[in-house]
Amino acid sequence: MSNINITLQALWQETSETESVRQRLYQVLRQSIIQMVLPPGKALSEKEVADAFSVSRQPVREAFIRLSEAGLVEVRPQRGTYVVKISQGAVLEARFVREAVEVAVVRQATAKGLAPDVLTELHDLLERQRRCIEPHDTIRFYRLDERFHKTLSLAVGQQAAWKVIEEVRAQMDRVRYLSVPDTTPIARLIDQHAHIVSAIEDRDIAMAEQAMRRHLREIFVSLPDLVKRFPEMFDTQETVSLIEEATP
Repeated sequence: MSNINITLQALWQETSETESVRQRLYQVLRQSIIQMVLPPGKALSEKEVADAFSVSRQPVREAFIRLSEAGLVEVRPQRGTYVVKISQGAVLEARFVREAVEVAVVRQATAKGLAPDVLTELHDLLERQRRCIEPHDTIRFYRLDERFHKTLSLAVGQQAAWKVIEEVRAQMDRVRYLSVPDTTPIARLIDQHAHIVSAIEDRDIAMAEQAMRRHLREIFVSLPDLVKRFPEMFDTQETVSLIEEATP
């Protein structure tokens, strides 16, 4: 069994058996693309995926369609399905949407205040994130990072906001997996999380908004370097301006 298939099987085991095969396949393939297990340009075969998971081709085909709608794969008629290269434009559009949503979330969290049990959970997540630094456990860190941002959204009753974030984060997450640890140290991201929590606890709305913006604009620092280091991963045909908006 290839290393790719071993990773796919491991991700499959993490999905819930109560979900449909189509949903589980989508989750596994999406995560594999985000983690670069299935790199940009990789050809995907319906038959090979179906055989790997002992399922029919129909749910695989449906998963491919959803991945195409998410901008992660391209279905080329008569040619096959391929993992799309990273679009800098799509990454920056996703960042713009995510900042608008998450700044609103943190503003509400700071203005209303968070329950003690939620603050305890956030501090616990920070501590668990710090334990990822020494072993350079990128995958575990990003799962905890997702928990951190999801906890904030759900704590203020904004489930719909989290769904929006989930829809757009895939494009950003591929870049983030590439950027750690060489371009963006995990410790820097954890410090940014800590500043967000501190501002919320201090009920300082302006500081909380600024901390969240700074955190989500980290990609402006890493993206140009990553394009130079991994040109084969990116759509280098597009022209993109990486001008950062002024932080208030």
